[in-house]
Amino acid sequence: MPELPQMQALAERLDDALRGRELTGWEPLGFTALKTVEPAPDTLVGRRLERVTRRGKYLVFEFEEGRRVLVHLSQAGRLDLEAPPKRTRGGKRGVVRLRFGDADTAVLVREYGTERKAAWWVLAPGDDGPLARLGPEPDAAAFEDLVLHGTDRRRIHTLLRDQATVAGVGRGYADDALWRARLSPYATLASLDAEQRRALVAAVRCVLADGLERERTRTGGLSEPKLGGHFEVHGRTGTPCPRCGDTLRRVSYDAYEVSYCPRCQTADRVLADRRLSRLVK
Repeated sequence: MPELPQMQALAERLDDALRGRELTGWEPLGFTALKTVEPAPDTLVGRRLERVTRRGKYLVFEFEEGRRVLVHLSQAGRLDLEAPPKRTRGGKRGVVRLRFGDADTAVLVREYGTERKAAWWVLAPGDDGPLARLGPEPDAAAFEDLVLHGTDRRRIHTLLRDQATVAGVGRGYADDALWRARLSPYATLASLDAEQRRALVAAVRCVLADGLERERTRTGGLSEPKLGGHFEVHGRTGTPCPRCGDTLRRVSYDAYEVSYCPRCQTADRVLADRRLSRLVK
């Protein structure tokens, strides 16, 4: 799933390519992907795009008069910047195509997954839509205050992935941040001492900053079917830990997995893998 670094760098590239252009048309390619009814997308045609920004994992296209389009790529959504635009409908993967300028450039949103959760919204002035439910950004003082002084008893990995608690972090950067901070993904925020809390804040911000630096080397859209080859531990189960050389492990759930290093994070304790336990039984 694209996370904060991927979406921030993508927003910057789209802003460079599209700022100041008018929306000349739109093509609905996935008819369940548009999550709003009013205002209609047609009301944006002919309006100038003032900027492209990001909030959490959402792309925010800001048009004249305070109107906005949000795009969320979800688990497997991808975005192509077409110049010139293609005439294909993106097959079963198509979500929407937005045409800009003299119809010489378009944004094509597609989805490679089977859940079909990539979506977009057209917001009226003053309406924040799903953005209203997001927590603070990781670089905000509110996030630091939460970690340094909070008493949340959820597992840290769960807390970091909760977009209502902190916006923009997903499984990949949660895995890497906890590895950098030498914290177990099963530890709770309430159980951490002051030094561990400071280490967690620093680790989250550092992995995101490093990820953004790498993502800014991309060009064009965000079209690869799979992302995340640069993670330090996420998705690297069975390979040596980059720090200590121990074998990286995972805990598998129905829809995702958590990667960690037993030596660095859990005092050599291997966490119970529920999926493996069911197979053994």
